[in-house]
Amino acid sequence: MIKNAVICIFITVTGLVGCAPSSPIGLVDTQRIVANWSQYQGYQAELMLEEQTIAQSHVSTQQKQGEVRQLQQRYGKIQQQLVAELQNAAAQVAKAKGLKLVFTRQGVGWGGVDITPDVERALNITESATPAASPS
Repeated sequence: MIKNAVICIFITVTGLVGCAPSSPIGLVDTQRIVANWSQYQGYQAELMLEEQTIAQSHVSTQQKQGEVRQLQQRYGKIQQQLVAELQNAAAQVAKAKGLKLVFTRQGVGWGGVDITPDVERALNITESATPAASPS
């Protein structure tokens, strides 16, 4: 009986959300953004190459650890920069579309307006298909 009530409520809420003229919530597929953003991919490749270079270098372990710490700091700064760019692009799109909130697509079962293509355009990302889901 409770199970049937929950199902009825879910169907009703789903139906009402589907009938709404527009949602005040925007969704961004960050996995798609990361997979298609050449700037992100370039930084990722550069950092991986530097990590391999450090690992293969013939210096002391202590010196390698220092170089790894510097690389981690650089990675943190780059990550902050990219997140800020993504947030700014999402904020611009949300403002233009009159959205009150923006969430990442990951973890959201249904609802909201997908603004990923608009955010990609704001970041000058060539739009392509959504990448395969990563294993959880």
